[in-house]
Amino acid sequence: MTDDDILQMADSDYMNEVQLAFFKKRLIALESEMVENAKKTTQAFQEQETNYIADPSDRATIEEEYALELRTRDRERKLLQKIRSALELIGSGEYGFCEDTGEPIGLKRLLARPTATLSIEAQERREKMQKHFAED
Repeated sequence: MTDDDILQMADSDYMNEVQLAFFKKRLIALESEMVENAKKTTQAFQEQETNYIADPSDRATIEEEYALELRTRDRERKLLQKIRSALELIGSGEYGFCEDTGEPIGLKRLLARPTATLSIEAQERREKMQKHFAED
């Protein structure tokens, strides 16, 4: 099943078993990718021997690369938590519905961001509120 197949389904079929299975498969694939990336990073760090790099600029470059890699993995760790939450929502039958309004999030949004828990309108409201309170 492709993205287009999902989009061509009738609105009345929203979050039917086929769609839930499609998103579950996509989320599991994302989860596997995140876990694999973390394993590769851990393995690469274990294999590196930075103690023997004499040139300070080379050492600084490597340390900066490590810091960038760790920031990337931290973002992926946070995404992994969202993926696992989305999988739980699929299991409970709540996936695809806005946590604020209970309205459908929409297939296009879920295809773009399968971990979305808010409709576009609810997300915009939250962002406006955050911006408003940040200015005070």
